[in-house]
Amino acid sequence: MRTRAAVLGATAVLLAASATALPVQAAPAPAAPDLTWKDCGTGDYPTLQCASLKVPLDHARPAGRQISLALSRVPHTAKTSQGPLLVNPGGPGGSGLTLAGYIASALPAKVAAQYDVIGFDPRGVGKSTPALNCAPGHFTPVRPDTVPATPELERRNLDRVRSFAAACGKAHADVLPYIDTVSAARDLDSVRAALGAGRLSYLGYSYGTYLGAVYAKLYPARVHRLVLDSIVNPTGVWYEDNLTQDHAFDARHKALMVWIAAHDEAYGLGTDPARIEADWYALRAALAKDPADGKVGAAELEDTYMPGGYYDGYWPYLAEALASWVHDKDTGPLEQAYENFAAVDAGGDNNYSVYTAVQCRDAPWPRDWRRWSRDTWAAHRKSPFMTWNNAWYNAPCAFWPTPPREPVNIANGKLPPALLFQATDDAATPFSGALMTHRLLAHSSLVVEQGGGNHGITLTGNSCLDDHLTTYLTDGTVPRGRGETDAICAKSPAPKPLDAKTAPAASKGSTLHGLLGFRH
Repeated sequence: MRTRAAVLGATAVLLAASATALPVQAAPAPAAPDLTWKDCGTGDYPTLQCASLKVPLDHARPAGRQISLALSRVPHTAKTSQGPLLVNPGGPGGSGLTLAGYIASALPAKVAAQYDVIGFDPRGVGKSTPALNCAPGHFTPVRPDTVPATPELERRNLDRVRSFAAACGKAHADVLPYIDTVSAARDLDSVRAALGAGRLSYLGYSYGTYLGAVYAKLYPARVHRLVLDSIVNPTGVWYEDNLTQDHAFDARHKALMVWIAAHDEAYGLGTDPARIEADWYALRAALAKDPADGKVGAAELEDTYMPGGYYDGYWPYLAEALASWVHDKDTGPLEQAYENFAAVDAGGDNNYSVYTAVQCRDAPWPRDWRRWSRDTWAAHRKSPFMTWNNAWYNAPCAFWPTPPREPVNIANGKLPPALLFQATDDAATPFSGALMTHRLLAHSSLVVEQGGGNHGITLTGNSCLDDHLTTYLTDGTVPRGRGETDAICAKSPAPKPLDAKTAPAASKGSTLHGLLGFRH
């Protein structure tokens, strides 16, 4: 523990010394127009309203070209309002329009009533315009095996990522220099101004925690409440963060194997997690040679099981898929799981286009493929589950047409107390990132779900976590403890095997994770 603290502390000092300083306030923007809200309610969220807002493509030239942000809101109903609460699902590339409805309905009514809960599609995303779509069909199956065991496999994968980077440069050369976290954070302040609010509150998940921290760095005096859930390590943006993920996802995949072994009566795969994991790799080898239904090969299998690292509510479906293949060579449940958890549609193409645009622009990446290969093989030898899959997902940044910015040093002593949430076994944003952010944000408070592995933990049914959240949103009170964490909550119960007689009821966890998506 002391060793980790020493390393994290040294990293913080290095970041403070090397990161590019940002001005506290951007160039003045023109007067914001009034927003015109229209009803866009759904059966689940009938009070949702929608609007659009013009913002500068380049905030350094506020009178220049304008782009459009799509917004949503659930208006406050209390006599006294605490102002807007902006919510973001992560990504980068995630749409937050529906998330506003979910957050407003998941919070206690008395708390939600005090806020205008505001969702938004960040620049380039979804209903905001222009919306990026660099290479439609980039994830059409079957893709090459991600593990480049032969020069031919490496060449095919490199061709794919080079082609994607080139296509993005060709399709969106005019906007790529402005698709980044700093520009998105300045957009948030444009939203605040358009809402007529002196300050805003913010709840961000995953990548959304970095976006929120960058906003707070730029505009600390304009932050009312700041909630960060499942926290990106701001000192690893973005190459090092992805390497750290590789080991964490492998551990989470092993946790799935342990869970399957604990339910041998349901799946009949035995009680030895290592033996079950060997079955999974046997399935992977079989699909590499003969993809299921001509669409689920080795790469798609990894895509299908990766969501289990984000949310254990998917484990019963993934276990059923493995068991059906082991016992009967039946790939039907696997094909269904692929469609539910991994298949990429046009919206997914947009999400990935924005993901790469932001990640590749936000920070420098190695441009020498030999560095990527060396680091990825080293990680793969220890953690083979999704290391190469993750590398190829991010590899367009080795060939990106737009030069990078420098990472933002989010260290901040000017904020009111922020509230941070983190599960100790989160794979997508490992625990060290929460500890680092807790140190960098003075006066912040860290609430930990001990032993939890899900990514996105508030408003999913854990009353201990949610009590801290609702207290903070009500009056700004945060827990104060001694040491590296301020409060500890027990982890949420593990899932149970599916009951063949009854369909599982939708849970808060499954609803939220459906909105958060993956790769965030």
